[in-house]
Amino acid sequence: MDRRLIDALRADGRQSVNELASQVNVSRATAYQRLARLREEGVIRRFTVDVDHRKLGLPIAALVLVSVVQHAWRGVGERLRHLPGVEWLALSTGSYDYILLVRAPDIDHLRDVILEGLQAIPDVASTQTLLLLDELSLP
Repeated sequence: MDRRLIDALRADGRQSVNELASQVNVSRATAYQRLARLREEGVIRRFTVDVDHRKLGLPIAALVLVSVVQHAWRGVGERLRHLPGVEWLALSTGSYDYILLVRAPDIDHLRDVILEGLQAIPDVASTQTLLLLDELSLP
């Protein structure tokens, strides 16, 4: 039931508890109680919106893969988090230590984030940038 509630919220996070209860086929009290528990336990961390970044003026999107000097990952992660345009940041395994999703109004801005922002962090060993040609929405 929790997964059905979460799926319904993913489809439309603005639904009322009554609408959610009806969609998942439970009572309003049950839906309210389950949602409260999911929020208290941190399963649902926040509510957000699905933004059309192009219409917002951020048509450039790139995944930036970052390798850091061994044992420097904690400090580098904090610095990466504050680079302009970083929307998402993850610590990963494999050849790269971090993956960033960077959004920018133009290629010049993206260039500056990578060459001036990232390269100014002393413990960044290397980067690879993948421009996203299109982003496909999932249902």
